[in-house]
Amino acid sequence: PPPTAAPPPHQHSFFTNTERTPTSTMKSVIFAAAMATATAFAPAQQGRSTVAIDAMSKSIPFLTVPEKLDGSMAGDMGFDPMGLSDIQTDLRYARWAELKHGRVCMLAVTGMVWQEYGPHLPGAAYATTDPFEAVTSVGFGSNIQTLLGIGVLELISWEETFNGESRPGTLPGWEGAGWSKLTDAQKDVRFEQEIVHSRLAMIAFIGATHQTFLLNKPLLDFTPN
Repeated sequence: PPPTAAPPPHQHSFFTNTERTPTSTMKSVIFAAAMATATAFAPAQQGRSTVAIDAMSKSIPFLTVPEKLDGSMAGDMGFDPMGLSDIQTDLRYARWAELKHGRVCMLAVTGMVWQEYGPHLPGAAYATTDPFEAVTSVGFGSNIQTLLGIGVLELISWEETFNGESRPGTLPGWEGAGWSKLTDAQKDVRFEQEIVHSRLAMIAFIGATHQTFLLNKPLLDFTPN
């Protein structure tokens, strides 16, 4: 009878070995873990959603980035330690609220500094340098005018805030002179600058309130107590 063919030599290739040893299994686990880590921390592509799942926050490196903070909004640093984005169905309204509060605080901090150090309108009602006392010294009529002005601005932005499709914080036709001449990259820089200044102004307003009410000191008085 013809001789029986000898069995092929045992293959020791990493990819073809069917008899998995503890050493090869450990190599596979380490390789998979390394690939997963590299993927999570790979440089983000330019685009709308750029944050990988389980990527770490830029602002709090020991926490992962919340799911909805995908890098699509200006100023997104993955900062949400309380998980407020998880209870929002859409971050569009939250960004509108943040920008409105920030813009109000930028005006407020500028007005408070001006109230203490800038020139005033003539008359005893406008003579006080205390920014909070000024609210009562100007009288009912001036405060009503201010509230009506705020109401008009809210009515103008109401539809866009809740039902609009434009970028949060923008009103079509109200962008200002020269806005249409900017490139998309230049506009992105302006959006980033605005949200950073808004956040800084909100912190500054809290500090100015503390300086005035608790320390009873002028806003620009940095001398220790």
